[in-house]
Amino acid sequence: MTKNEFMIKLQEALENDLDASAVRDNVNYYSNYIDDEIRKGRSEEEVLDELGDPWVIAQSVIDMSAQKNVTEDYGGSYRSAGRSSERQESSYNVHSYTIGSWWQKLLLILGIIGIVLIVVAVIGGIISLVMPIVIPVLVVILLVNFIRRLKE
Repeated sequence: MTKNEFMIKLQEALENDLDASAVRDNVNYYSNYIDDEIRKGRSEEEVLDELGDPWVIAQSVIDMSAQKNVTEDYGGSYRSAGRSSERQESSYNVHSYTIGSWWQKLLLILGIIGIVLIVVAVIGGIISLVMPIVIPVLVVILLVNFIRRLKE
């Protein structure tokens, strides 16, 4: 995918849910980011691979804009839509982790069920190994206590 294809897909995905100025701001932000990274010596393909799917980025932006437009930072200062007003000259790392589609949710649920089953199987295995020893010991202890009571 080229930068132009990426930007078109991002713009199309954002246009359905955001106003024109927010779309323009985000498209410009990612365009500038890609240009900055290319100027640093990285290839366009490498930068676009790092960013990932433009539809996922758009969904993240839309989700963030659905929350409050102004969020409070830990230091007590405010920033708009999760971005500071000053341009930073550092490298950016964009990571998007969303569980959006039905198969991803199903996979997560099946993974949780699998982990629970493994835990139950391990506990059951431990119990099956320990019980042949514990039950006879308990029977002997109970018999000794019973015999002591009879002698008293």
